[in-house]
Amino acid sequence: MPVKISYDAGAPTASVEVMLTEPLLDYDLLEVEAPIPRDVDPILASQGFKDLLDEARILLDRELADSNLEIAQLTGAICHDKNVHRPGIWLVLRERGTGEDREMSIAARDRIAAIAKSLPKLLGLS
Repeated sequence: MPVKISYDAGAPTASVEVMLTEPLLDYDLLEVEAPIPRDVDPILASQGFKDLLDEARILLDRELADSNLEIAQLTGAICHDKNVHRPGIWLVLRERGTGEDREMSIAARDRIAAIAKSLPKLLGLS
Protein backbone atom coordinates (compact mmCIF):
# COMPACT_ATOMS: atom_id res chain seq x y z
CA MET A 1 0.00 0.00 0.00
CA PRO A 2 1.45 3.35 -0.96
CA VAL A 3 1.52 5.75 1.98
CA LYS A 4 2.21 9.46 1.67
CA ILE A 5 2.97 11.76 4.62
CA SER A 6 2.89 15.56 4.37
CA TYR A 7 3.97 17.75 7.29
CA ASP A 8 2.44 21.22 7.39
CA ALA A 9 4.94 24.08 7.47
CA GLY A 10 4.32 26.42 10.41
CA ALA A 11 1.62 24.21 11.97
CA PRO A 12 1.65 21.20 14.32
CA THR A 13 -0.26 19.01 11.85
CA ALA A 14 0.49 16.32 9.31
CA SER A 15 -1.60 14.43 6.79
CA VAL A 16 -1.26 10.76 5.92
CA GLU A 17 -2.76 9.24 2.78
CA VAL A 18 -3.04 5.48 2.40
CA MET A 19 -4.02 4.43 -1.13
CA LEU A 20 -5.90 1.16 -1.61
CA THR A 21 -4.33 -0.81 -4.43
CA GLU A 22 -5.79 -4.28 -3.84
CA PRO A 23 -9.39 -5.45 -3.37
CA LEU A 24 -10.37 -5.91 0.28
CA LEU A 25 -12.72 -8.84 0.46
CA ASP A 26 -13.27 -8.44 4.23
CA TYR A 27 -14.75 -5.00 3.56
CA ASP A 28 -16.59 -5.89 0.31
CA LEU A 29 -14.29 -3.54 -1.59
CA LEU A 30 -13.85 -5.51 -4.77
CA GLU A 31 -13.12 -2.63 -7.17
CA VAL A 32 -10.32 -0.29 -6.15
CA GLU A 33 -9.63 1.58 -9.36
CA ALA A 34 -11.65 3.82 -11.62
CA PRO A 35 -10.93 5.69 -14.84
CA ILE A 36 -12.36 9.00 -13.58
CA PRO A 37 -12.38 10.46 -10.04
CA ARG A 38 -16.18 10.60 -9.79
CA ASP A 39 -16.31 6.80 -10.12
CA VAL A 40 -14.46 6.45 -6.79
CA ASP A 41 -17.26 8.23 -4.88
CA PRO A 42 -19.53 5.14 -4.63
CA ILE A 43 -16.62 3.17 -3.16
CA LEU A 44 -16.02 5.85 -0.52
CA ALA A 45 -19.74 5.92 0.33
CA SER A 46 -20.05 2.12 0.64
CA GLN A 47 -20.68 0.39 3.94
CA GLY A 48 -17.47 -1.60 3.49
CA PHE A 49 -15.38 1.57 3.25
CA LYS A 50 -17.15 3.06 6.28
CA ASP A 51 -16.33 -0.14 8.18
CA LEU A 52 -12.69 0.24 7.11
CA LEU A 53 -12.62 3.82 8.45
CA ASP A 54 -14.20 2.67 11.73
CA GLU A 55 -11.53 0.00 12.08
CA ALA A 56 -8.82 2.57 11.28
CA ARG A 57 -10.16 4.93 13.99
CA ILE A 58 -10.12 2.15 16.60
CA LEU A 59 -6.54 1.17 15.71
CA LEU A 60 -5.37 4.79 15.61
CA ASP A 61 -6.98 5.61 18.96
CA ARG A 62 -5.04 2.70 20.44
CA GLU A 63 -1.77 3.70 18.73
CA LEU A 64 -2.11 7.35 19.80
CA ALA A 65 -3.24 6.70 23.38
CA ASP A 66 0.19 7.26 24.93
CA SER A 67 1.23 10.19 22.75
CA ASN A 68 0.49 13.88 22.43
CA LEU A 69 -1.00 13.31 18.96
CA GLU A 70 -4.71 13.41 18.18
CA ILE A 71 -6.85 12.68 15.15
CA ALA A 72 -8.02 15.95 13.62
CA GLN A 73 -9.68 14.30 10.62
CA LEU A 74 -10.17 10.79 9.28
CA THR A 75 -12.01 10.35 6.00
CA GLY A 76 -11.91 8.84 2.55
CA ALA A 77 -9.88 10.26 -0.29
CA ILE A 78 -9.67 9.97 -4.04
CA CYS A 79 -6.05 9.09 -4.80
CA HIS A 80 -4.36 9.41 -8.18
CA ASP A 81 -2.25 6.48 -9.34
CA LYS A 82 -0.82 7.04 -12.82
CA ASN A 83 -3.82 6.76 -15.16
CA VAL A 84 -6.38 5.50 -12.61
CA HIS A 85 -8.03 6.81 -9.48
CA ARG A 86 -8.26 4.81 -6.27
CA PRO A 87 -9.95 5.10 -2.90
CA GLY A 88 -7.79 5.88 0.06
CA ILE A 89 -7.79 6.78 3.72
CA TRP A 90 -6.90 10.38 4.52
CA LEU A 91 -5.84 11.17 8.05
CA VAL A 92 -4.83 14.46 9.66
CA LEU A 93 -2.96 14.29 12.95
CA ARG A 94 -2.30 17.23 15.27
CA GLU A 95 0.25 17.56 18.04
CA ARG A 96 -1.41 18.73 21.25
CA GLY A 97 0.20 21.30 23.52
CA THR A 98 1.89 23.11 20.67
CA GLY A 99 1.04 26.60 19.49
CA GLU A 100 -0.93 26.66 16.25
CA ASP A 101 1.87 28.64 14.60
CA ARG A 102 4.64 26.20 15.55
CA GLU A 103 5.80 23.25 13.52
CA MET A 104 5.41 19.71 14.72
CA SER A 105 8.21 18.36 16.92
CA ILE A 106 10.71 15.82 15.62
CA ALA A 107 9.41 13.24 18.13
CA ALA A 108 5.84 13.67 16.83
CA ARG A 109 7.05 13.40 13.22
CA ASP A 110 8.88 10.19 14.05
CA ARG A 111 5.77 8.78 15.74
CA ILE A 112 3.61 9.66 12.71
CA ALA A 113 6.11 8.01 10.36
CA ALA A 114 6.02 4.83 12.45
CA ILE A 115 2.21 4.80 12.58
CA ALA A 116 1.93 5.45 8.84
CA LYS A 117 4.31 2.57 8.15
CA SER A 118 2.36 0.16 10.37
CA LEU A 119 -1.20 1.27 9.53
CA PRO A 120 -1.58 -0.75 6.30
CA LYS A 121 -0.41 -3.89 8.08
CA LEU A 122 -2.65 -3.25 11.12
CA LEU A 123 -5.65 -2.88 8.81
CA GLY A 124 -4.74 -5.97 6.80
CA LEU A 125 -4.10 -3.90 3.65
CA SER A 126 -0.67 -5.32 2.91
